[in-house]
Amino acid sequence: METHLFNINNIPLTSSLIMYNQWTIIAIKKRYHMKAMILAAGLGTRLRPLTSKKPKALVPVGNKAVIDRVIHYLMGHNISEIIVNAHHHHQQIVNYLDGNRSFGINIKVRIEPEILGTGGGIKNVTDFWNDEPFIVMNADIMTNIDLLKALKVHNKNKNLATLILHDYKPFNQILIDNRFNIVDIASEDLPDRLAFTGIHIIEPELLNYIPGEVFSNIITCYQKLIRLGKPIRAHVSNKHYWRDIGTVSSYILANKEALKGKSFLVGQGSQIHSTAKLKDWAIIGEKNELEEDVEIRRSILWENVTVKKGKKVVDSIVTSSKQVRYDMIKKVF
Repeated sequence: METHLFNINNIPLTSSLIMYNQWTIIAIKKRYHMKAMILAAGLGTRLRPLTSKKPKALVPVGNKAVIDRVIHYLMGHNISEIIVNAHHHHQQIVNYLDGNRSFGINIKVRIEPEILGTGGGIKNVTDFWNDEPFIVMNADIMTNIDLLKALKVHNKNKNLATLILHDYKPFNQILIDNRFNIVDIASEDLPDRLAFTGIHIIEPELLNYIPGEVFSNIITCYQKLIRLGKPIRAHVSNKHYWRDIGTVSSYILANKEALKGKSFLVGQGSQIHSTAKLKDWAIIGEKNELEEDVEIRRSILWENVTVKKGKKVVDSIVTSSKQVRYDMIKKVF
């Protein structure tokens, strides 16, 4: 019979696990109090028209808002507090995250009346951080990268910032040396370089190098620090899943991958007439209505969509609360 030795923040530890010393206990406490920021203030320009009336962070992938997937990814890597910056359609993000009802952890939203960029956004939440390293992650990516492994590398090497990189053409813009120092960040894909995954591990000290209350790009800050010889380094990840939804084409791929080998996904509350047909693959959002003789093929329907009798939706995306009264072939509606 196992005996409980102690309990830190409701984490049961038993005699059969390992002998703990003072430094191990401190490490466990820190590990379960990590903070993160989700960058969600962007205009989603490349994803238009999907982002015309919805912020990119709330665009559904497999009937779940992409920010929902990012939050659960971070929670799965011991993140206990999250802050989200918001600008474009910011009230929708506030409403979605209100009360943290679906997540059970502390999530705050910091609204930017004037968009501040990736650097300015991180600087704008200086009061949220403590004296420990923190995670910054784009709101438009889905991944299973081992974040704790990257954090271990970051802490061991005492980096000012660690960028998680991978080989992903055509975005291989970052050059590293044999010690994983980042030596150059280009504006285009080049040979013998790697791509940024959109996930950073940052020391609070780096905030001193970001200008306050003005628009700034964190990559510009990194480039300056590289020239100054500061420890801006890389953690290279391999054999993982990673997908962004920055463009309509990559958004469609993300949805197909979210099916996880299935052909169809139907949201709760949807009504599909017995004569309606789903072909090849399709994602049907919540509270949809597909009337008689409807055909849906290789398409994504958001929530509250009605497809009228006899209409076809093929290779298309139908956004929220629309009524499809004509055939749609290779369109976004």
